[in-house]
Order: sequence, then structure tokens, then C-alpha cells
Amino acid sequence: MGEKKRKEETRKRWTKVLAVFAGVLFVVLMVVSSLGTGWITGLAGIKDGQAVVIDYTIYGASGEPVVSTNSQLCQEAAAKGGGIILGKQIQVTANMSQGQGIVPVPFYTQSTGWSKEYALFNPEYTAISSGIVGMKLHDTKKILIPSSSSMTQAWSSAQLTRKGVNMTELTIGDKLAMGVSDNPSLLENSTEPTYVRMGEVIKKNPESVELNFGYPSIDVTIVSIGSQ
Repeated sequence: MGEKKRKEETRKRWTKVLAVFAGVLFVVLMVVSSLGTGWITGLAGIKDGQAVVIDYTIYGASGEPVVSTNSQLCQEAAAKGGGIILGKQIQVTANMSQGQGIVPVPFYTQSTGWSKEYALFNPEYTAISSGIVGMKLHDTKKILIPSSSSMTQAWSSAQLTRKGVNMTELTIGDKLAMGVSDNPSLLENSTEPTYVRMGEVIKKNPESVELNFGYPSIDVTIVSIGSQ
């Protein structure tokens, strides 16, 4: 009689355990189903042709950040007397290059808001586009720009003066914002759109300075992954 009673109590306990397990399973399935299929996309690596939204920090020739979507990083730099341009998240198509030489990226200023655009050069966009393949949601990666060392220009004192810059006040490491265009023969009075590009003074002599407009690396973080 005692053995029969113990078996009955054991059966009831297992019934309760199974009932609780079934309830938990139901809740988990219900929560997962409410997420849709986006979480599955995030678990898989990025494939060719997928639209991907990224955060980024672009580094100049000296290794310091030049443009970033990280507002805290920009604020910290400003508090120390530095300057990092606050950029906007951009959408990149994985492993697909752009036809134009410049890919405009919105950036923020207090006077104009998000109306101005920064110049991301085609090799930089291409490096990002190919470099994000295989990354997953929220992954971060440093992407190297192979052609950055060739983006230097010499500017004479007269050229700088026309841009409102006094060459005698420049020192190595100073940064200058210049207007760039897809059209290399752009005239001063042209109405063709120009985009901002930050260059760094890397050499100086009595007649001219050499500016480096190349960016050796870009840190990229995956914000969202779309469909192909």
C-alpha cells in the first residue's frame, strides 16, 4: 500500500514538472515568434548583396579619429579641445562597389544640422562593402584602406590664401577642411556640388604644405542587416 502511494506521489510531481516545462516552453515560443525573422538574419553572417546599416569611426593619417557616428567620442574630443566630425549612420550594400568617385555621407554641425555631406572616397566605400561580408549583427571590425597612402596633395601659399588659410599659421598635424568634387576640373565658380573632406598637414616648407587626405582605417559596427 505504501509503495503504491509513493508511486502516485511521484507521478503527480512529474505531472507538475512537465506542466511547468510546457508553460515555459510556450512562453519562450511566444516571445521568439514575436521577434519575427530578423533575429535569424542577425545570427547569420552578412552575404553579398545584403543591405547593411553601420556605425563607423574613420581614422586619419596620424591614427586619430576624424569622423565618427559615436556622439560620446565626439563630445569627449571637444571637451579636450579636439575636433571629431559627427557623422550619420550609412547603409552599405555588401560586396558591391559604387559607380561614382565620391559617396556623400551626412554629418552634423550646429549651424546647418545634417544638411552638409562628407566625402567618402570610392576605395573607402569599396573596402567597407567587401570588409563587412561574414560579419554578424553588432560585430565590430577594423577595416584597412589600401590606397590611403596615395591621397596626398601639395598646396601652395597662394592656393591656401584663396581658401582663406594663412600658411604661416599651419603646423604639422593641423587639420584642414576642404571642398572636393567628383569633377577633377571643377572651377571656382561652378555650381556642381562639393563635399567636405578633412586633410592633415604632414609636410611644410616655405612655399607650400603637403596635405594627406587618405584615411588608413575605419572601425565598423553592424547596426542592422537587411535582406538581399
